[in-house]
Amino acid sequence: MSDRVEVRANFEDALSAKLARPGIEVIPGNTILLRPEGTAVNLDYIKTQIRANNVDGVVVSRLVKIDKNITYVPGEVFYPYPYYRTFYGYYGTVYPVVYSPGYLKEEKKIRIETNFYSTSGPEGELVWTGMSDTFNPSSTKKAIDGVVNLVVKELEKQQLLGAAAAQAGLAYQYPLNSR
Repeated sequence: MSDRVEVRANFEDALSAKLARPGIEVIPGNTILLRPEGTAVNLDYIKTQIRANNVDGVVVSRLVKIDKNITYVPGEVFYPYPYYRTFYGYYGTVYPVVYSPGYLKEEKKIRIETNFYSTSGPEGELVWTGMSDTFNPSSTKKAIDGVVNLVVKELEKQQLLGAAAAQAGLAYQYPLNSR
């Protein structure tokens, strides 16, 4: 999700809290998949932790890309409607021209891929995948909340939470949008 540990932990905690419901125990990865900064991923360790904690499914999200687009919005000149009956009315009206200066506008789009895997098989089978786009997030927390709400909504819509998740065998892909 992010190369920053605190952002990953916040995302995992928020997603876990939103997925939790009666009959579903949710474990944030940051509580069982301990990995010090700068160390390589150890797949044997991950498999052992998944089995030891009786994990039936895994949700994995990753940051795909961040697009930043900067555009220049040109300024505009506004002329008030002139009053023509007298010279002073005309001159006093057109003299104070209103000007709006140009400015730079930054647009940011964050694309995140989220996959849901069933761990009942030896390799962990893909059950669902989705891509989400978040436009101009005002904060990391708002971006996380938007993606979490979207992912959980789609998993519920596809009936992939609870008993239905154990029976799911097909992969689904839906484009998701978060604003």
